[in-house]
Amino acid sequence: MPIRNRFAELQDKLTAWRRDIHTHPELRFTETRTAGLVAKRLRSFGVDEVHEGFGKTGVVAVIRGRTDESGTVLGFRADMDALPITEATGLDYASQTPGIMHACGHDGHTTMLLGAAQYLAETRNFDGTVVLIFQPAEEGGGGARAMLKEGLIEKFGIDEFYGMHNWPGVEAGHFALREGPQMSAAGAFEITVRGKGGHGAMPHLAVDTTLAASQIVSALQSVVARNVDPLKSAIISVCGITSDTDTYNVIPDEVSLKGTTRYLDKEIGALIHERLPAIARSTAEAYGASARVRWLEGVPPTVNSPEGASHAAKAAEAVTGKPPLEIDPVMPAEDFSEMLEARHGAYIFIGNGPSADLHNPAYNFNDDILPAGASFFAELAESRMPVRD
Repeated sequence: MPIRNRFAELQDKLTAWRRDIHTHPELRFTETRTAGLVAKRLRSFGVDEVHEGFGKTGVVAVIRGRTDESGTVLGFRADMDALPITEATGLDYASQTPGIMHACGHDGHTTMLLGAAQYLAETRNFDGTVVLIFQPAEEGGGGARAMLKEGLIEKFGIDEFYGMHNWPGVEAGHFALREGPQMSAAGAFEITVRGKGGHGAMPHLAVDTTLAASQIVSALQSVVARNVDPLKSAIISVCGITSDTDTYNVIPDEVSLKGTTRYLDKEIGALIHERLPAIARSTAEAYGASARVRWLEGVPPTVNSPEGASHAAKAAEAVTGKPPLEIDPVMPAEDFSEMLEARHGAYIFIGNGPSADLHNPAYNFNDDILPAGASFFAELAESRMPVRD
């Protein structure tokens, strides 16, 4: 069925909720105001359970359907945190918190799930249980992991997970997804290069860590170019170089490199974890230096199961009247992947129209798509768990 009339009626209210959250952004694991608003509204809708402080600052709510013959429990997830970016939209509801903004649309994701919650609590036209998951710290903070560690699946008996993210450049309100890997894994690394500091005018008496580190940056590109099957995708990006000196004529004792790895296939990830340290160490040694590699916790690829992708596609088509776009994988990452590793399901994109890109200071979520996003979750609950006459 198309976008429900109830969400058209709620459009102004949903827009106000979203803009209020946008005005007051909060970084990972500090989403106390946002979580408080979410919990207050959920209680006002008459949901069956509200659990605050789940996974530090997350909120989980339960809505039971008219019947429970199926015994199915669906988990619907939205993220709440903002980014450390200074907003440049000039909007009258722009961020009032210096240096922090909702540059990825999590304010909209939270609002769409709240809209779905109100509708589902009012109608309960499904056979089973919906668990609403308002997750903190998606932006590199381990929010999904924190909620899973606290027993999200076990405490609520979740069988399937579904999530949604807006996507600039896709037609506003239209959906897009694919079966299998949809988003990349994300890893992070630090390489510490140690040598012997000295005077910039007497490099022969030093072991030049800057030179060694520069060669490592170039050499690391061979991991993908000469080790990864060209028909598969992988990225190694060195994104920062720092040293223990801040002047013009000192060769530093130590230089640090920071970067990210991306891949869609776990076998490629294992290859990168093997080759990157080997190349870093051998390159450093070739210049008389040493290199130590430290891996930081990352997230796996976001992989839609065949069943989950099918259910999500049918719900999306019921809302828009058109099948969702079948897209190629993209290389940004998403920690919802950890939920999909534990249970099958799907992650779907909803078009944000011709907006600025995600993580851009000029980005803004498109309020016109709020009813479509809320309708998707409502449709998924009712079509996946239909009430039997």
